[in-house]
Amino acid sequence: MKAVLMRVRRASVTIDERETRSIGRGFLILLAVTHDDTEAQAVKLADKLCSLRLFEDADGKINLTLDEVGGEIMIVSQFTLYGNCRKGRRPEFLNAARPETASPLYEKFVSLVRAKGYHVETGEFGAYMAVDSVNDGPFTLIVDTKDLEAPK
Repeated sequence: MKAVLMRVRRASVTIDERETRSIGRGFLILLAVTHDDTEAQAVKLADKLCSLRLFEDADGKINLTLDEVGGEIMIVSQFTLYGNCRKGRRPEFLNAARPETASPLYEKFVSLVRAKGYHVETGEFGAYMAVDSVNDGPFTLIVDTKDLEAPK
């Protein structure tokens, strides 16, 4: 799994130009699934992202977690994070998992984050979405579950 995490002042997603969901201060997480991802990786990724210290304390140091600032989370599926642009001018997406694999893992990740007690809004898997956000900092991280695994 691969996630792009943005610390935001606010974020919203409009789904198929009909429904808008939004959050205030917190994280916008764009999430992609590849072929061999597992539920165990979803657990590791949810634990890691929700425990990161990405907010300033009273001294201006990046010391506070999302929980400590009462933040919210927006999670949007984004298969294009596995796009490959090495050859030609059109990206290929062979590393992105098929919907029948990706959707259950996306939903598992969302449920894991919700179980931690956060207010979570989501996009809709496979739908056309317009994502709007105000990046705070800007502060953006790319986290890949393969980088969270213990070295062999």
